[in-house]
Amino acid sequence: MNRTIVRATTTADIPVLGRLGAALVSLHHQFDAGRFIAATIGTEHAYANFLEGELRRPDVILLVAESSGAVVGYAYAGLEGKDYMALRGPAGVLYDLVVDPARRRQGYGRMLLDAVIAALNGRGAPRVVLSTAERNEAAQRLFASAGFRRTMVEMTRELPAPEAVP
Repeated sequence: MNRTIVRATTTADIPVLGRLGAALVSLHHQFDAGRFIAATIGTEHAYANFLEGELRRPDVILLVAESSGAVVGYAYAGLEGKDYMALRGPAGVLYDLVVDPARRRQGYGRMLLDAVIAALNGRGAPRVVLSTAERNEAAQRLFASAGFRRTMVEMTRELPAPEAVP
């Protein structure tokens, strides 16, 4: 990795984050098309718009990894209070950790993970929680190597379409 830094996201980074977010959507859909939405022609733009809006929220952390002037990944996290649906106290929640597919397995994901954990810790988060796709074994290995442990298992069942009412 030549001249790699992790820094706060700027609005100039948003188009790249939209592309990376669309790649994340596509990857998850490949893992399980019944559970995860498919990317469409508008996903990149929609994801970029969503993340641009998140930049304005004070409880959000949005970091990028930049190598030799190019954004190669991002981490998106937030501070959340007590959540009775998740049966969890206040926490930092890691929503996305994405590295450009062509740049994976080069340490960028770990750099982003370490930086977002430090940022959440610096803002007083007592813990960090995250979810990862069942089939995303590479991500699970990364998270386990950083001290994360399994605490929940999401299960999905597809339902038949409701019968038409005459």
